[in-house]
Amino acid sequence: MNLGIDSIKLDTPELGEDNFRFSPAPFYPFTDIENINRCRAITKEDILNMKGRHPTSPAMSVEVLTGDEFEIAMVADMVRRIVESDLENKKVVMICPNPSPTYRKVAYMLNELKVNCRNVKFYMMDEWADEDGNIAPLSYRAGFGNAFYRFMVSQIADLGFREENFIYHSNTTTPVFSKMLEDDGEADIVYSGPGWPGHLAFIDPVEDWFKPTMEEYLEQGAKVARLHPLTIAQNSMHGCFGFSGDIAKVPPMGAMMGPRDAMKAKEVLDMHGISTCGTKVTWQRLTSRLSIFGKPTQEVPASVLQLRDKPTRVIMSENAIETITPDYLFQY
Repeated sequence: MNLGIDSIKLDTPELGEDNFRFSPAPFYPFTDIENINRCRAITKEDILNMKGRHPTSPAMSVEVLTGDEFEIAMVADMVRRIVESDLENKKVVMICPNPSPTYRKVAYMLNELKVNCRNVKFYMMDEWADEDGNIAPLSYRAGFGNAFYRFMVSQIADLGFREENFIYHSNTTTPVFSKMLEDDGEADIVYSGPGWPGHLAFIDPVEDWFKPTMEEYLEQGAKVARLHPLTIAQNSMHGCFGFSGDIAKVPPMGAMMGPRDAMKAKEVLDMHGISTCGTKVTWQRLTSRLSIFGKPTQEVPASVLQLRDKPTRVIMSENAIETITPDYLFQY
């Protein structure tokens, strides 16, 4: 029986994708298709031609760094600020995410330089919580506070760092987390980078955060909230959960800073360069474009950084800026 396949030129590019249209899966948090299409179409050349200037946000710069430079950018920034806090005898307040290997390098350099860390105060950006909202203890091996303690705090204990200046999320600290930042004069620097659903810290596009207006949204402080399924899927690929997509190992909720903490910080260093074990494969390429160049919206929490009126330095890797193009040979 002739099914008519012979009459279809399956390799013709003009068939394209326009002959089969559909709506994204209902769990997908980004619903503005026009915004998605516009951001998807931003090419590598478009980003390079910006020459560091953000098209709409005067306080935001966009840099592209090579592999080696990208890796050390956050290390260099942290070390510089901590050295200055010693030399100038001034407090420095940092909100830190969980790139554990980065902290090993920072601690090593601080020890080699014999920098006194008496003036340093670390706030953990986020932490895991169970289905009832109980925040993981510091002893939880896959916890962000646990990793930061092992790779940073314990390594600079002989450099004058005081453990009371290590503020990690817990059932007692999270309710007063934003007030503590306020009392400290707000963060000098927030180190961030978007997750797959566009989260800023663990601030996901879920009902726990949505507000009627952007002003109300940005006023929210730290709290415990549900995580988006994409956040859980993303983290199931991380080493502390076995690199294996083991979603059952990933806690369903998190404790995190609030949008107000990012908006009030004196500076933000926003990193865009996560890939799958160093390959060209990355879930971040579209999410980064939505966060940096898309319409600021609660659907993409990291996009609100465009609304800051204080210095916001965005760093993208060469892999992150690659033009988004289908590969029908590689497939998956």
